[in-house]
Amino acid sequence: MNFRRSAAALAAAVAVIGSAAPAVADTSAGPSPSSPALPAGLYGTTDPQYDGVWRQSLALLAQHTMEVRPAAKAVDWLTGQQCADGSFAAFRAEPSKACDAKLMVDTNSTAAAVQALAALGGHDTVTGKAVSWLKSVQNKDGGWGYTPGGPSDTNSTSVVIGALAAVGQKPESVVKDGKSPYDALLAFALPCSGDGAGAFAYQPDKKGKLAANADATAAAVVAALGQGMAPEGNGKGSEARCEDSGKPSPDRAAANGASYLAQAVAKDGHLTSSLPGSTDQPDFGNTADTVVALALQSGPAPAQKPLKWLEKNSEAWAKQSGPAAYAQLVFAARAAGADPRDFGGVDLVERLNATGPAPQAAAEKDTKDSAKSDSPFGVWWTVGVFLVAGVGIGFLLSGRKKQGQS
Repeated sequence: MNFRRSAAALAAAVAVIGSAAPAVADTSAGPSPSSPALPAGLYGTTDPQYDGVWRQSLALLAQHTMEVRPAAKAVDWLTGQQCADGSFAAFRAEPSKACDAKLMVDTNSTAAAVQALAALGGHDTVTGKAVSWLKSVQNKDGGWGYTPGGPSDTNSTSVVIGALAAVGQKPESVVKDGKSPYDALLAFALPCSGDGAGAFAYQPDKKGKLAANADATAAAVVAALGQGMAPEGNGKGSEARCEDSGKPSPDRAAANGASYLAQAVAKDGHLTSSLPGSTDQPDFGNTADTVVALALQSGPAPAQKPLKWLEKNSEAWAKQSGPAAYAQLVFAARAAGADPRDFGGVDLVERLNATGPAPQAAAEKDTKDSAKSDSPFGVWWTVGVFLVAGVGIGFLLSGRKKQGQS
């Protein structure tokens, strides 16, 4: 999912490019010359100022879904980003420094971190504090905005619903002033008549009008079905058909939203977006999210056309966009019944792993391989080197090089 809005001047531009990050700035050029060196445990090589926690969370969550054990330092980097009150910012360059009022914490980074760490297990204290903070900044309409106190929006409310579900809490029971997250979510749903039938809006405009937004719709379908970014299983075949029946239930709104998405990708197999002054272009990230939403609502069959389009066309996008993009494709492939390790001939898991520190299993294998007797010195040479290092001589044993990738 693409959650992005913290800088109003750039939000509209970023919302249409389908990037995998919640950020509001283009970081594809990498860190600026004045940026500090990237932390060793961080995935990706681009400046993490706007999306560090987000892309780390998606990477760890995707690895977990594929039974890959992330490197301990990658997990430690994420947990170390948490503020004392339980919140997360997009990125903290100095995590040892206490968070202050100048640091912009946000619901999207916090909820994404909760989903990843809850899946990995063993981080109940971190996730518990994060969920408590999320509840403390819930709006009176039952939803969440990107920043505490900001007006609720579909995307932020959806990612928090996913976080609540990840820690075993029922979103409908998390109530503020009598309103649940689903009350807020359904307030953004369009009726089944008129433009954008069945879709969700990101937010009402200044006049209170709702406009269909594919990004928000994909997020809302998944959330209305009580799931997070990496849903388990897929739909049982319930038809994605738009029907008005008074105030819709979350299930009904999910089906309506899926109906809108199915129509949006019916012609070309992908969503399309454009930047002001530029030609229309394929929206890879939101197409991947649409695959997840369609599969979760109705099973793999309705998701096959956009899935096949992604298999043929997404490699260059993912390579440029980095770990969160690979994660989105992993989620899409799993949801629609494809093999993430052979996605149009690409091993998405291998590509994702290469954007960060080597996973634990891979690191262990490298260590074992280096000790095999195909070296003329044999295993005793390896043991000897470790003994020498233990008395301070300073030998450096080189394992697998981290292949950072944006």
